[in-house]
Amino acid sequence: MAPSFSDIVEEARLSARALLDYGDSFFNPTVRLGVTGLSRAGKTVFITALIHGLTRGGRFPVFEPYASGRIAGARLAPQPDDAVPRFDYENHVRTLIEQRHWPNSTTDISELRLVIDYQRQNGADRTLTIDIVDYPGEWLLDLPLLNRSFEQWSAESLALSREGPRATLAAPWHEHLKTLHPQSRENEQATLAAAKLFTDYLRACRDERFAMSLLPPGRFLMPGNLASSPALTFAPLDVPIDGAAPDGSLWAMMRRRYEAYKDVVVRPFFRDHFARLDRQIVLVDALAAFNAGPEALHDLEAALAGILDCFRIGRSTILSSLFRPRIDRILFAATKADHLHHSSHDRLEAVLRRAVAKAADRAEYAGAAIDVVALAAVRATREAMVARGREKLPSILGTPAPGETANGDTFDGETEVATFPGDLPADPEELFKGGFRGLSSMPSDSADFRFLRFRPPLLERTGKDEPALPHIRLDRALQFLIGDRLQ
Repeated sequence: MAPSFSDIVEEARLSARALLDYGDSFFNPTVRLGVTGLSRAGKTVFITALIHGLTRGGRFPVFEPYASGRIAGARLAPQPDDAVPRFDYENHVRTLIEQRHWPNSTTDISELRLVIDYQRQNGADRTLTIDIVDYPGEWLLDLPLLNRSFEQWSAESLALSREGPRATLAAPWHEHLKTLHPQSRENEQATLAAAKLFTDYLRACRDERFAMSLLPPGRFLMPGNLASSPALTFAPLDVPIDGAAPDGSLWAMMRRRYEAYKDVVVRPFFRDHFARLDRQIVLVDALAAFNAGPEALHDLEAALAGILDCFRIGRSTILSSLFRPRIDRILFAATKADHLHHSSHDRLEAVLRRAVAKAADRAEYAGAAIDVVALAAVRATREAMVARGREKLPSILGTPAPGETANGDTFDGETEVATFPGDLPADPEELFKGGFRGLSSMPSDSADFRFLRFRPPLLERTGKDEPALPHIRLDRALQFLIGDRLQ
């Protein structure tokens, strides 16, 4: 299909912005690192721990430039985009270390600039600027909408809502849908009711009991300043994919607002932020999907494939940098590895690798480097062998958040408990086929700690400097994402 005039104009804007970015980077080498992930994956914690470790002295033995002493220092600098909110690093790190609470989740885009002074392997002193762009993963899942009509999106959304546990969750919306006649006159109240019920369905799918990941449009779950606007007041209709909406009809009204959503929300995000990224990390709360069952895992697999399909991927060249920027490295990270014993960390990586395998093959064919890691940007637990009768079980110890409950007990936020997290299966297919019954705190039917939320660790301060935040494989993530730019 030939590109439309608007597509040509959009490409011209992207090329002009790419030229401007390339000119700035020529004199000031810069990497734009995108950090995203679906809800509760730990984006804010990851960025806070990364910055804290590089600026305050973390322990990164696998991050070669840091471990070898070639990094002289790192510091924050004013960000280049004045219209983008600044990532609130200082408050986030205080929340983690002093209050021992997890920072609030990402609800909007933010940015922070980190400048690294380092010595190249040939001895020359250099500076690398890292522009960290934090954005909700739900926005990423909106990008495929740019290539879908309202009718196509409606058909896909309805088909998905009739599968597995989604069908039950969508029942109230489906009942209302039966009362709508797409070719009838436009009706604001019917549209408001449909949008609310559709949003309620999406929100129910995201509940940890179901842990569904494929939930566009993303702004329906985090509307921000667009709440109640017409651009967020629409819902799928049961209409033919190749049909034509009569003027003034409910169908035409829904289609118009769907197109407005793409114009007001999706296209500006793609043009001003997403299309300018060089490197990307996608954080995944795989444990939530494990516990919700194979339907959630297959949904996660589809979401990750959709995410990879959104990226402009391939080996970066001078020409692509000038006119068509590409993401040449993508890291998928399974977070909360500290909820498992270290013997299961490689298995956690294997499951995530299985989930992105098909999409990753396409990306690697295009010349992009893809990797998978299991990590905890801030490690909230430690390991110990706990005696249970004559057995000694490999367990984790941590402090549950205040109000957390398990087995009839309510925790006060100060008491440390030992839990046996169970072992992930050696074969990832067991999870996808439903042969795994979930993680349990102890090998019995009566105990189940898998949904415990642990507080950040209590750190000992030595001198005036803030203590280093413990982590799992954060240094490996850094090595993959920026290690080659610090050689």
